[in-house]
Amino acid sequence: MAVDELQAIIQRCQILEEADFKGEDFNLFQVAGQKCLEDGYAAQLLEVIQNEKNKVIIKSMGWNLICPLVRCIFVYKQEDDKREHCLKILHQLAQLCNPKELFLGLLEQIEQTSAEQVCQTVMLLLQPLQTVLLKLQNKKAYSVGLSLAMIMNQLTPLPVPYTKQQIQEDKLGLCQCCNAVVDFAKPFVNEVVKNMEKSSEYNDTELKEELLKFCMKSLKYPLLTAQLEQVEGIEEHPFRHFAIEIINILWDIRELIPLVFLHRKGKSPHWENQEFADIERKNSADSLACLSYLMFVQHFGIDCFPMVFSPSYLLQCNMTHIEVLLKRTEESMLSKGLDLFESCLLRMEDNSLLHQYLEFRDFINVPQDLVKVMTLCPIEHLRKKSLNILQLFIDKFDAEGKYTLFRCLLKTSNHAGVEGYIIKNIKDQIHLSLTKACDNIWFTGHHLISLLDLVLLLPEGAETDLLQNSDRIMASLNLLRYLVIKDSESDNQTGVWTTLAKIEQNFLKPLHVGLNMSKAHYEAEIKNKKENRREAHSSNTVCSVTVSGEKMPAMTTEMQLQVLHSALFTFDLIESVLARVEELIEVKIKAVMDEN
Repeated sequence: MAVDELQAIIQRCQILEEADFKGEDFNLFQVAGQKCLEDGYAAQLLEVIQNEKNKVIIKSMGWNLICPLVRCIFVYKQEDDKREHCLKILHQLAQLCNPKELFLGLLEQIEQTSAEQVCQTVMLLLQPLQTVLLKLQNKKAYSVGLSLAMIMNQLTPLPVPYTKQQIQEDKLGLCQCCNAVVDFAKPFVNEVVKNMEKSSEYNDTELKEELLKFCMKSLKYPLLTAQLEQVEGIEEHPFRHFAIEIINILWDIRELIPLVFLHRKGKSPHWENQEFADIERKNSADSLACLSYLMFVQHFGIDCFPMVFSPSYLLQCNMTHIEVLLKRTEESMLSKGLDLFESCLLRMEDNSLLHQYLEFRDFINVPQDLVKVMTLCPIEHLRKKSLNILQLFIDKFDAEGKYTLFRCLLKTSNHAGVEGYIIKNIKDQIHLSLTKACDNIWFTGHHLISLLDLVLLLPEGAETDLLQNSDRIMASLNLLRYLVIKDSESDNQTGVWTTLAKIEQNFLKPLHVGLNMSKAHYEAEIKNKKENRREAHSSNTVCSVTVSGEKMPAMTTEMQLQVLHSALFTFDLIESVLARVEELIEVKIKAVMDEN
């Protein structure tokens, strides 16, 4: 019987000194203890462990029972007495075993557990692990850091619940586990706080650094991926609670403000391998971006924040973080980047952002990243939001800033829709310049002429793909029509009349030629399709279309004709606006000649 075997080993070891225990004794104790647990004799094993006479034996050998003990705890049901006995054994082992040996045993168990059970295992072992760590005298900071790193490394591969249903179900127990880990860390945070209160010079200890590393890891996972908006129907959002606790730890160890403003990364290890160094830098950038989101969007820890910084300075501080987030493709991270950008911009007055800020690399990179989200992101609500934020960004700049930004985006966007949108903005700024009493030099005169050189031209002359560039061309024609109507040749505030010959040469004439070529090509295509349809046995003949290597749904001849007619309609629209512009120019020139 398992209990008899265990008693025999115990009796043999009771007469030995601790130093005389052999490897064989450890193995026999482990096997007999495991058998007791597996055969349902947990109560008898508990009695053996609680027996004062066995104290020395348990101190040396007890940690060997951790693995079978954890296994049995998960086998027994919640209300089973045997499970309760196993939990008491675990508690006793934490009190009696050699702290160093038990510490390694607990970490080994966490490391070896399966992904499905990792959260349950961590939550089960956090209390005994905390008890052991509080007993350690040597290398305590290192051991705390190792424990937190091991736990976070085991949790990181797990998917983060994102939807309301996933958060409520918490299938793998991640939400609950994260908050349990924070509670586990609190005694060590309190220790750092007490030491800092004792001495004002206490600023940089190993334990503090380990806690800082834990916070940085937590910001990257799970918080960077988690959905942190308040969800209706969830009274206490687990990840919001976790985020608040992480912010509180950073504040308590006096690292919150330095991280937000000084981008302090702690004592990062020196990596000889450049690849490892790059990974470390990227992880740190992700964590700091998440921290800024928590502070400035969710307002966690905002009460600790010094209210002395200008909105433009806060925007400058956050542009690096916004850039990091906007370069990601995951919805959770992209939305955080957009929210952070929007939050910073809404703090500012329109026209208050000085053009000199565009000398910072981030202020050029971020709008370009925003354009990529607008044009490439598959998620519609993020595309729409990014467009609204781009307009908000434009509105905040002074006149020279707007002018510089427009030039930059026209040269870099490589997207007709975006270029058309920028040209519409240019038209709005010209309108303000012409209708305001004060003269705006950036959207009149020679500055405007320089900008019109980028706007009123066809990128590839008459051979430009007019259908692909229709948004840009229509916006350019509407701008030119506005300039011709609004600015008389005698005033010539915009300079459009001075440069009219150049506009005709670079824009209007090539556009005429391009329209004629495009219309002739599409009309010929329509004629061919109609002839082929007559020859075919059925009007349901289909053709396959491949885009970027992917086969699109098959198109019938009718559908192809519909597309071709739609293109012709676009060309007719462009042609009608072009004709109107040329008519207005002719009328204005004739009126001036008549006056003369």
